[in-house]
Amino acid sequence: MHLARLQRSTPFRLAVAYGLLFVTSSLLVYLVTYLLLRAEIYSTLDNSVTETYSVIQSSYAPGDIEDVVQSMNSFSRLKNGDRRIFYLGSAAGKRLAGDIAKFVPATGLQTITGERLGLPGNERFRVKTGTIDGNNLLVGESLEATEDLGQIILANFAWMSVFTTLLAVFAGLFLARRAQTRIDAIAETMTEISDGNMSRRVRLTGSGDDIDLIATQINSALDRLSDLIESMRQVSADIAHDLKTPLNRLKLILEEASLREENNESVGEQLRDALAESDQINATFQALLRISQIEAGTRKTRFASVDLNQLLRTVVEIFGDVAEDNAQTLSFDAASSPDCFIEGDKELLMQLFVNLVENAMNHCPAGTAIRLSLRHTGNHCLATVADNGPGIPADEHEKVFRRLYRLDKSRNSPGHGLGLSMVKAIADLHGMAIGIEDNHPGARFVLSWERPAEQN
Repeated sequence: MHLARLQRSTPFRLAVAYGLLFVTSSLLVYLVTYLLLRAEIYSTLDNSVTETYSVIQSSYAPGDIEDVVQSMNSFSRLKNGDRRIFYLGSAAGKRLAGDIAKFVPATGLQTITGERLGLPGNERFRVKTGTIDGNNLLVGESLEATEDLGQIILANFAWMSVFTTLLAVFAGLFLARRAQTRIDAIAETMTEISDGNMSRRVRLTGSGDDIDLIATQINSALDRLSDLIESMRQVSADIAHDLKTPLNRLKLILEEASLREENNESVGEQLRDALAESDQINATFQALLRISQIEAGTRKTRFASVDLNQLLRTVVEIFGDVAEDNAQTLSFDAASSPDCFIEGDKELLMQLFVNLVENAMNHCPAGTAIRLSLRHTGNHCLATVADNGPGIPADEHEKVFRRLYRLDKSRNSPGHGLGLSMVKAIADLHGMAIGIEDNHPGARFVLSWERPAEQN
């Protein structure tokens, strides 16, 4: 992977950015720590210098400067190397005691260089000066320890900064290469998908990180896309197959009408047959259009609370007489039907259950019992439409919801194969899961959805 490409990658930039942020924050911490430590050491030095100065000053007795000289000599003998300095001199500038050559005429605590005190080098000292009976007194202590400590902290920080920066760069390179490899795999998969290989999916690492999450969502979208493409292919083939016969019939009817007109014969019957065929074709397209509109979700604006208990009773009341005319029975399991509500479009939900009832009535023989029911299971509602007819083969359970799909492969039975497709579209719109079970004998369509929170 080229370095320029890595530098443009988000993981690399984030790693470097966090590295710089860490270095910057460490610098601020260092500065604050150094300043606090420096202030504390200065305070300690000032206390030490002031205390020593006070001890020496307290040894003075009026008219007896020798006690001060002896006290200074005692401190000089006890000092640690060159860390502390002392000076006692007359007002005329004659040194009476101490280890420095010059006196700096100042009052109170101050920082001065050794050069000003007549010492070699540029070492700095924290000193306190004053007078005792007209004599000049100076007590000081070196700042070398403070400055050495600052240099040690600075050196440690410099090494830490270098190490952190290198670590951030190499971590960024590693993360960028790893992430870019996975992103390239996603791009390669999408390229193959665009080239027509709809079976290809993004490989998951199982880490559960954000890239795996995105890959999972992409795979889900590809599964959906693959299903839609297959559905479109199937729908296109079924539309062509379904329309071929009625269009051919329509053509034959119109040709017959044309011949009859040339012979001055009545063409009314042919025109009526042509109108019926065109109505059938138009109904097919209208049903397809309605399914597409339902799947687009435009009807969600009309959602309201719907009492399915009452809705199923209405369906049974409307189609009960039709079932009797077909020598069938249609009933609703009222004894076990609880209050069951759903947020949805009442007209579409009515269409859903009407289609299921009509599907059972059209494909079951005389004597069939069709039963609707509602029940609760946990925090879900279940609605079923069951019959004891011939049933649906298990390998056809998923296929019957496809558009224009028919169990009658010859397509000689009435209908256009869109009733159950519309049922599936309406169920999906309302967040319902729909499936088919064997009713032993017959088929049972089961719809389930989560109960509203206020009903749980």
